[in-house]
Amino acid sequence: MTVSSNSCSPWRMSVAPMLDWTDRHCRYFHRLLSRRALLYTEMVTTGALLHGDVPRHLRFDAAEHPLALQLGGSEPQDLARCARLAQDWGYDEVNLNCGCPSERVQRGAFGACLMHEPRLVADCVKAMVDAAALPVTVKHRIGIDRTEDYAFVRDFVGTVADAGCRVFIVHARNAWLKGLSPKENREIPPLRYDVVARLKQDFPQLTIAINGGLAGDAAVHEQLALVDGVMVGREAYHNPWWLARWDEQFFGAQPSALTREQAEELLVDYMERQAAAYGTHWYAIARHMLGLRAGLPGARRWRQVWSDHRLKHLPAREVMALARIRPEPVAA
Repeated sequence: MTVSSNSCSPWRMSVAPMLDWTDRHCRYFHRLLSRRALLYTEMVTTGALLHGDVPRHLRFDAAEHPLALQLGGSEPQDLARCARLAQDWGYDEVNLNCGCPSERVQRGAFGACLMHEPRLVADCVKAMVDAAALPVTVKHRIGIDRTEDYAFVRDFVGTVADAGCRVFIVHARNAWLKGLSPKENREIPPLRYDVVARLKQDFPQLTIAINGGLAGDAAVHEQLALVDGVMVGREAYHNPWWLARWDEQFFGAQPSALTREQAEELLVDYMERQAAAYGTHWYAIARHMLGLRAGLPGARRWRQVWSDHRLKHLPAREVMALARIRPEPVAA
């Protein structure tokens, strides 16, 4: 295995921000598997932070570092205040969402529709850079709707970079703002990895990471030869054991000695701590590890036990014991 010279970049491998998925419990689980991957929160809107329950949105376990807060918003001063909150709460990075195409986000005038307003994004970035000492990064698409014009994304990146953004995480699909659901927007617009590689060629001084449809070591290594980092979303969530190889495969670390059983036990320890400290039920945490045994004999039954609502009255450690019982073979 060859690890390239950008192996020390914080953005070399990361897990994408995914709404309703990458909560703090999911991130703790992912950190058990990889010590080096950069983790992102779900998108948090500026309104939720400025007018809502800040601890509920920003609380995290110290083990989650390195950790980035992704923000949704389009008002520079609101974003600046939230960037300061991110710094005060100990995050390692603050990221601006310019890629989400959902109608709800569009109604808030942020997400992917911001790509139509690069000057406004630049003003947002500058306000955040001025407000906090954290790296300010932007996650965006390669285009909007069905127009496949490289100059559009090139000029967007150039304008925002001039305001102080040095890191761009590029989802290698257009965002279609009408006619597709968010799920369809992750699948139907064609992937164009060459556009992201071209951005790196045109902006060699910037850190460019790619996102979108990447799965497996070979695909990641292919992209790391062209850009500075790879962000993985759904594959990391549904096949989390892949993360246990990331530190060795992509950062040149020693092979992990962790087993799937140990990862499960460590997460059960965490479930017990969360129950004692916050009253969090293990069921809200266990959902994030249901892919841990994907591909192994007995994985379906193990997953069914951990997701069986009829067992919610039992302690997590008892559920783990039940999940590990191998059914007796049926006599011929």
